[in-house]
Amino acid sequence: MITQTERLALRRFTAEDLPLLVELDSDPAVMRYLTGGKPTPAETVRREVLPAILRDYLRFPDFGKWAATERASGAFVGWFALKPVGTGTAAVGTRSLPLPVVEVELGYRLRRAYWGRGYGSEGARELLRLAFAQPTVERVFAQTMAVNIASRRVMEAVGMRLARCLHLQWDDPIDGTEHGEVEYEMRRADWPAALRATRPLDPPRQA
Repeated sequence: MITQTERLALRRFTAEDLPLLVELDSDPAVMRYLTGGKPTPAETVRREVLPAILRDYLRFPDFGKWAATERASGAFVGWFALKPVGTGTAAVGTRSLPLPVVEVELGYRLRRAYWGRGYGSEGARELLRLAFAQPTVERVFAQTMAVNIASRRVMEAVGMRLARCLHLQWDDPIDGTEHGEVEYEMRRADWPAALRATRPLDPPRQA
């Protein structure tokens, strides 16, 4: 296990988790702001998505995409991720050494049954803690479509600030693309204050 929160446990994915990833990416609502609702083909998940997740554990042992399960039931909730960006190597004498990870991208994708129950902000807050536990990380950022209000609420709930708006060009734009993308960030210097000031978890939605 990587870490746990009050209600969630985060662990590395394994090859046996393929059906969970296929199911997650087959829900049109989950994929609304990613593919316009088109499911990711199961073969793509098997050949590309899951192998990439497993490879990244070897490249960046302290980061990755982690399966989130509900501690009370063991049910699969979705995933949370910390992805290093701007990585590479530097020549030191005759050796090439990896550059320190300074910036990471925060991501999350949850099954529809767990929306609106505070799991997104609970997991994201823990990933911010994990990120800044790494001494070289100075900035964590997250991006989403400007119209994805639910995802933006998660970023704001954990104290991330709107850093910029982007208008990107896509070969196959989906509805809402015309409003652009947003990027939120948290910097190391702001993390202690943000941790104290962030509002409590969203209350569970009523049945």
